Amino acid sequence: MTDVTRIIGALENSPTEGAQALAAARHGFLEWVLAAPGPVTARMARDALETPAARDAQSAAARAFVGCLHEASRSLTGGAVRRRAARVRRAELLN
Repeated sequence: MTDVTRIIGALENSPTEGAQALAAARHGFLEWVLAAPGPVTARMARDALETPAARDAQSAAARAFVGCLHEASRSLTGGAVRRRAARVRRAELLN
């Protein structure tokens, strides 16, 4: 997880706010993904979230990067199941 610590450390030194902080965070997230040895999984993102650097993120850019990790930590199948269930409920309401 040294890449996460290094990326968050760099983002902590960033004075950016708003859209610029989000852009910096996305750039850092892409750097993290490309540095990974193989495919990035939700488990890897969850592990990254448990690092002290992620837990203690202070700057807007670092917090936005942690937000990217949160999004990546969600299981893809869970969202598909929820969407399908919502479609079924809507169909039941319409009938």
